[in-house]
Amino acid sequence: MTDSQKWLTLTFILVIGWLVYLLAPILMPFVFAAMLAYLGDPLADKLEVIKIKNFQLGRTNAVIVVFIAILFISATILGIILPKIEFQITHFINKFPEYIAWVNKSIIPWVEQRLGWDVSLIEEEKVISLLKTHWQKAGGGVMFFMGSVSKSSAVLAEWMMNLVLIPVITFYLLRDWDVLIEKIQNLLPRRTLITAKKLAIETDIVLGAFMRGQFYVMLALGVIYSVGLWVVGLNLALVIGMLAGIVSFVPYLGSIVGFSMACIAGILQFHDVMYLIPISIVFAVGQSLEGMLLTPWLVGDKIGLHPVAVMFAVLAGGQLFGVLGILLALPIASVIMVFLRHIHDIYRDSVFYSAENK
Repeated sequence: MTDSQKWLTLTFILVIGWLVYLLAPILMPFVFAAMLAYLGDPLADKLEVIKIKNFQLGRTNAVIVVFIAILFISATILGIILPKIEFQITHFINKFPEYIAWVNKSIIPWVEQRLGWDVSLIEEEKVISLLKTHWQKAGGGVMFFMGSVSKSSAVLAEWMMNLVLIPVITFYLLRDWDVLIEKIQNLLPRRTLITAKKLAIETDIVLGAFMRGQFYVMLALGVIYSVGLWVVGLNLALVIGMLAGIVSFVPYLGSIVGFSMACIAGILQFHDVMYLIPISIVFAVGQSLEGMLLTPWLVGDKIGLHPVAVMFAVLAGGQLFGVLGILLALPIASVIMVFLRHIHDIYRDSVFYSAENK
């Protein structure tokens, strides 16, 4: 590759990054649709070659079957989980004044007596205001959405449009996925085709391990934590369990966040620190299953990202592109790791590395 070609490639990459930054607000449905299409493509590939007597299912019919299955599973899960989550959150909000009163009556006097700290009583209004402030700073999507919808019908229309666009884009991407891959392959320079195919295969393995495997790990952990906390008797079992499962794409963060929230909720609900023991057991079991069974079985060691690199990628993606950046951070980081390994191999085979100093 000549110097002009290198500069042209670098300019192209920078322009693409700049466009993604500018178009981030409208890219969300396309990103979700691409993820769903990527998850469903292997199943569609298997179904399209199925023959029933003399009738072959074909790509379009296979995509319709996969598409209907995705919609049915998503609607079923949301129909079952969302009402229960809403009930648990409503119950917690209704009980919140009682929890604050108990903290003022029991916890604060205990802290002042045992630790000698001068702790002022907690005011309910200040706590709610503080939570709202930090939630907004953290980019709380639900509160932002509800506040925006109440002020502007255009925001509601935008969200409804996204809900309509995601399944439509998913269907067309899923139907034409193999065609798009073939057209991209045909655009590649012939002299780099072998290397490009090798990198594409490695990238597909890494992305498949991350997106499909990590999705199943998150789902399994959400179920494990939710069921475990439900057995303990925690009112917010489903909310905390599912949140811990979702956040578990960052190593250890899901268990830390879930355990902290469960301990606080357990103390407020039961007024007894002994309930922290079964809560600890639930998260210890979940973390053990994740490390010894779920991640090795469903994800494997194909990604090869260090936990620190994962945390940096998520934070950097969120800082640069918001929610879109958080969604794309780990897939992009995984792809970058493939290219870095390739560059590392080239470097190890180079004369610069192997030549002895004379």
